[in-house]
Amino acid sequence: MSNKSVLQEFMSLDYSNSLLTEEEREGNRSGIHLVVAGPIQRADTPNGNKRVYSRGLLEREMKNYEKLVKECRATGELDHPDHSVVNLANVSHLVTEVWWSGNDVMGKIKILNTPAGQIAKQLVEGGVQLGISSRGLGSTREENGFTMVEDDFQLLCFDLVSEPSTAGAFLVSESKIRERLTNLTKADRINRALNDIIGDD
Repeated sequence: MSNKSVLQEFMSLDYSNSLLTEEEREGNRSGIHLVVAGPIQRADTPNGNKRVYSRGLLEREMKNYEKLVKECRATGELDHPDHSVVNLANVSHLVTEVWWSGNDVMGKIKILNTPAGQIAKQLVEGGVQLGISSRGLGSTREENGFTMVEDDFQLLCFDLVSEPSTAGAFLVSESKIRERLTNLTKADRINRALNDIIGDD
């Protein structure tokens, strides 16, 4: 079994209301909740650290991730930890919807009324630009000056992070912690195997 590193990617979070429903916009205006939406990952395009995720790889992982979204388990943390487990004590948000737009994976994110979520909300209301960043386990290889993410990649979650002054400087930071496939639950591994066998319905 190959060793895997925790791979983290940054994308600026879009605060535009154009992707939200009128109910969500009204909830944002009235302070009932805070919902944001925008691109959360991108396929077949080198990111700031020259890392490339193939479209097929992201389609597979997003299909698995959609199960978490439907089950209301697609949580994420405020800031990136250096491990592969989502710490419920630090959960700040819930991804409520994901879809494709061209090569962009789009997402809708609801900030939760948790301690970390309250911090995120206060930051946003204070004018801080937050970003969304994927966290996953996988190995990479170098090819033509780019870092290609291998087929063993497993998407874990999307975290809220602060936007650095230079996005590329943030993107090159990567944990060197080694993780194994056993970090996934048995049910998750079975679901992934079934997805690979039966493919699209």
